[in-house]
Amino acid sequence: MLREVRNVPVSNDYDQLDLRYDAEHKALWYYVTPRLRPCFNSDLLRELRTFQHDLAQVNAAALEQGCPLPIRYTVFASGVPGVFNLGGDLALFSQLILDQNREGLLRYATACIDVLYPNAVAFNQPMTTISLVQGDALAGGFEAAISSNVVIAERSARFGLPEVLFNLIPGMGAYTFLIRRVSPDVAEQLILSGQMLSAERMLELRLIDEVVDDGEGEEAVTAYLASHHKRANAQAALNRVRQLVNPITYDELIAVTRIWVDAALQLSERDLRVIARIVRAQNRSFLADDEPRAMEAHG
Repeated sequence: MLREVRNVPVSNDYDQLDLRYDAEHKALWYYVTPRLRPCFNSDLLRELRTFQHDLAQVNAAALEQGCPLPIRYTVFASGVPGVFNLGGDLALFSQLILDQNREGLLRYATACIDVLYPNAVAFNQPMTTISLVQGDALAGGFEAAISSNVVIAERSARFGLPEVLFNLIPGMGAYTFLIRRVSPDVAEQLILSGQMLSAERMLELRLIDEVVDDGEGEEAVTAYLASHHKRANAQAALNRVRQLVNPITYDELIAVTRIWVDAALQLSERDLRVIARIVRAQNRSFLADDEPRAMEAHG
């Protein structure tokens, strides 16, 4: 992690987030350290939303006073070795589906959108959001990674949307984010194949912006910040133009999520057994082993 810790301009009182502030480049790094499995549990989603609200408020106050923004960049990274994020809380999903609890499932899915949308639109402020992917980004982890304006990945990182393995599609932004970077037919092929993609292949598809050697991800982000710092205003303006011309809207994300919820509630017993098998594999990998094996969780 970053060696130097300076005064963080927002609250740093979190259980599953570790914040670092680069005052020189006005970049706020946040490392996600989920409890138990490296997925988006409900408490983590609440912490992320609180964190996002705080940083948006800090910047809004500066804008109102005509002062320079204290935060021009956010860097979303993982504090779990070998894993960026495995996505949704499958154990919770399966229980809500078994209970046919549509309200609970929609509440969780909406909480995911409430975190991804601000990141995708850079908080509607003159900012740039960055994802640093070290390790595996699967399902919602894939969606979270590509929701940022800029994505930098280490060479061994792997990306995938495995929901089709249990007869579902990703519902928290995958299609919305993908078709703004690739054609609809490529997006649909990625969703329906469930294939794993290397960082190099993601770069070829222009789904990410840079690939660096393992262990060099943080240095690559710092180099990006240094090289773009003097044109941060231009980059932020371009982000806003992109959002104006080809907007990502909250309404679109929520509408897709409602379709996902309806589809999830139709999963069969066989489909739920597949989810249960994945959860057991995740538990073996991340609750018992010292060396997490991310891909076993979807094997």
